[in-house]
Amino acid sequence: MKVLQVNTVCGTGSTGRIATDIYKILEKQGYESSIAYGRGSAPKDINSIKIGTDFNNYMHVAKTRLFDKHGFSSIKTTKEFIKKAKEYNPDVIHLHNIHGYFLNIELLFNYLKEVNKPVVWTLHDCWTFTGHCAYFDYVECDKWKLACNNCPQKNSYPKSLFVDNSKNNYKRKKELFTGIKNMTIVTPSKWLGELAKQSFLKEYSVSVIHNGVDLDKFKHTDSDFRAKNGLEGKFLILGVANIWDRRKGLNDFIELSRRLSSDYKIIIVGISKEQKKNLPDNIIAITRTNNIEELVEIYSAADVFVNTTYEDNFPTTNLEALACGTPVITYDTGGSVESIIDENCIIPKGNVDILVNTILEKKFKTAKFYDPNVIDINKEKCFEKYLELYKEVGENK
Repeated sequence: MKVLQVNTVCGTGSTGRIATDIYKILEKQGYESSIAYGRGSAPKDINSIKIGTDFNNYMHVAKTRLFDKHGFSSIKTTKEFIKKAKEYNPDVIHLHNIHGYFLNIELLFNYLKEVNKPVVWTLHDCWTFTGHCAYFDYVECDKWKLACNNCPQKNSYPKSLFVDNSKNNYKRKKELFTGIKNMTIVTPSKWLGELAKQSFLKEYSVSVIHNGVDLDKFKHTDSDFRAKNGLEGKFLILGVANIWDRRKGLNDFIELSRRLSSDYKIIIVGISKEQKKNLPDNIIAITRTNNIEELVEIYSAADVFVNTTYEDNFPTTNLEALACGTPVITYDTGGSVESIIDENCIIPKGNVDILVNTILEKKFKTAKFYDPNVIDINKEKCFEKYLELYKEVGENK
């Protein structure tokens, strides 16, 4: 069996690491695999196909910014990729994020319908079935259920400066993404799976395969993080995100810092240098790190991990914290709650009052915060389910 995965990135970011994790499980089981990607570079030990160039990405960004036609540029590079895909001749094609300024979705899906291979499509957000945005919870929009128009998030990713083309984008996506004879939708959370079933993708079977983490790397580790930062005797509250934007709830952490005494210290990982300048002095801001050992030490040192996300699918940060033995408090948002098994650790979205009380009263301290019998976060066990799915869809072709 040969599997071709397609994703924005390879080996970096959450989706890029998921793709390479699946690749290595396939390799371990003796199957052949390749990852096609459009941004950055790929690890040297991965059989990969680069789609396009930096210049192509910039041109796609320009078309998105000016005309709100994300996914409808990159014609030449997509044709070149399709030629390589035909030469590779996979048995199963596994799509991840196909947005990200590197693919022409019209050419891609015409190819998929023509080649008639089994397709697995893992949705990591909601972009697939909207006319523009990747998430819509924050603005409480449900236009995607019927037909997008007058998008309230035109200026959010994928950002358009002038034109609102959401109505036409929605129509074209619906035409392109439906009618595949053998396609299975996968979502990392039940929440996103239910949304997919309400969208124009409802003709497809939807499976939920949770993301996982490497339990050999993410585990409780003794460290000198507290000593190095003068934090002995402090109660440490941790927040981690790849990008701290409005939907990740950075302002709620700032508000939290105002309401807690000096006995409490907030640590935020993933902050930009510009954001760091504007944070209160009682927040320790750490810029983005790809050093897993450093991240594990921080998770392990924290007393509680707080996820103030306003929109999310199935955040890996929750899993990483739990694997390191740190309880997690999260807003009742999307699939973020699906890794949490104690209701004391689930806070109404945006309710900083309850969040503060939960921390002060240490309600989470007695919570049963992880049980592998309820949800298994071992990535190898999680991603082996993809192998089972590949075999199943291969038999149905």
